[in-house]
Amino acid sequence: MVQNIGTEPISDGDSAQSAGLMDDLPPLLLGTYTPKIDAKGRMALPAKFRAQLGSGMVMARGQERCVYLLPQSEFRRIAVRIQRTSMGNKAARDYLRVFLSGAVDQDPDKQGRVLVPQMLRDYASLGDDIVVIGVGTRAEIWNRQAWEDYLADKEQGYSDIADDVLPAMGF
Repeated sequence: MVQNIGTEPISDGDSAQSAGLMDDLPPLLLGTYTPKIDAKGRMALPAKFRAQLGSGMVMARGQERCVYLLPQSEFRRIAVRIQRTSMGNKAARDYLRVFLSGAVDQDPDKQGRVLVPQMLRDYASLGDDIVVIGVGTRAEIWNRQAWEDYLADKEQGYSDIADDVLPAMGF
């Protein structure tokens, strides 16, 4: 017996079911944006990020002197994974201390702005000229010049990095 698979149109019910599956996936933050930080230290979240990050998010020290912006669920997932290894691993304990001590809960205001705390602005040398990039499950806030320098440096080896990283992922 031969079955006809995949030729039936998807009904509204099927698409709703598919949309429900998407709710369980972490956010997929993409792109590069150039908002400003105002005199009060507030930054307007890129509109495409607002819904994916949700109402509660966490800002934390990131690698290469940027600020991470994560949905609370993703921040908790990362913190739990680090905590599981931290008791017997000095490097993990050190990382966890720095990571968690610099983390701050944030809720956007009605205009979609979040306060970037002075401690994190100092850490990442953030003035009013910044770049926000989507990096999958998190966003990163960079000093614009630092980002441009980083990108110029890394673009040279982009294809070389791909040759190392992508095969390991089965891509």
